[in-house]
Amino acid sequence: MKNLVILGAGTAGTMMANHLVSKLPKKEWTITIVDQYKTHYYQPGFLFLPFDIYTEKQVKKDGKKFIPRGVNYIQKKIDRILPEENKINLEDDILDYDVLIIATGSKTAPDEVEGMLGDNWYKSIFDFYTYEGALALRNKLREWEGGKLVIHITEMPIKCPVAPLEFAFLADSYFKKKGIRDKVEITYVTPLSGAFTKEKCSKSLGYLLKEKNINLEIDFAIEHVNNDNNKIIDYADKAIDFDLLVTVPTNMGDEVIERSGLGDDLNFVPTHHNTLQSLAHENIFVIGDATNVPASKAGSVAHFQAETLTDNILLYVEGKPLKEEFDGHANCFIETGDNKALLIDFNYEQEPVEGTFPFAGIGPLRLLKESVFNHWGKLAFRWIYWNMLLKGIPIPFVSRNMSLKGKNID
Repeated sequence: MKNLVILGAGTAGTMMANHLVSKLPKKEWTITIVDQYKTHYYQPGFLFLPFDIYTEKQVKKDGKKFIPRGVNYIQKKIDRILPEENKINLEDDILDYDVLIIATGSKTAPDEVEGMLGDNWYKSIFDFYTYEGALALRNKLREWEGGKLVIHITEMPIKCPVAPLEFAFLADSYFKKKGIRDKVEITYVTPLSGAFTKEKCSKSLGYLLKEKNINLEIDFAIEHVNNDNNKIIDYADKAIDFDLLVTVPTNMGDEVIERSGLGDDLNFVPTHHNTLQSLAHENIFVIGDATNVPASKAGSVAHFQAETLTDNILLYVEGKPLKEEFDGHANCFIETGDNKALLIDFNYEQEPVEGTFPFAGIGPLRLLKESVFNHWGKLAFRWIYWNMLLKGIPIPFVSRNMSLKGKNID
């Protein structure tokens, strides 16, 4: 018997287990998935926790229930990968593999910035990219009476690049509902030269910031956090004051990648952009946030990657050429507050543009246009995640590769 091992039972790893269990020949292959954590989190829901839109129960479940029958599930810490030996050292065991899928995700690293993980962490400085941070921030916002709110991105890449902007828009809506918006000064601080990574989308989102009276500070490369005076300081000595700092720390790949010598400076694994095969080892494949591909680190992207990667795993074990198919497709709802949202659809080459989705001329969703319908789509995604995405069930009418139909392309 040959062994296929999946490292990580988050979004990408769980999807791959569900895709492959019915497709790899059972008489020839065993599938094993390894993860040290019991709980599976719906990470897009962390955005809604601070504003009491979602509850704890809505964003976490027992991870084992999503691992299909026929897949061996090992709940142990991964020490390191030994690619030259085709082995994985666990905390008290060794696994052999013939094919390895790395789906170890990414994590926040607030300690990468001097002073960020200091005395004010979870007091006046918070993140919402972790379950613990989102809950602590929820409790803070329930009692906060106003002041200078700074929403800050340390550096790119990050999980779901639009999430910090969504937080700013939802904060505006939240404080209006509480009747204290006039007591809150909101500033959005980014290392980018605009509100978002894509130029056309950045213009639309920048307009919304102005409309909602949210200040925008661009090209801010943070050097340290001054906990004594509540300031963030960049390398040009520019200082921004805050009473409440909601930051997105540096995002990095899992420490096991560093221990294994498989990653770049941020512990992301160098990966072929279109096949999702490791650039260094042909029997290792990488998916989701663990890759260094220049696509958004988001659940929808992992979903599209999983469909291509499944085909390529089957081709690889049969000794056939891989499909150079994954095009960086990303599909994201962007909450804009007041029960409205935008929808963007893009890939490596094509920026977000206006149009209709998923059907040309019909929609029913509008691209780069605020609507209540898009907001409903955002909220519906939680059900789709738990009941379709994780189980490897295709989303109707949404193809793995980006379609140009219905898009207003110059």
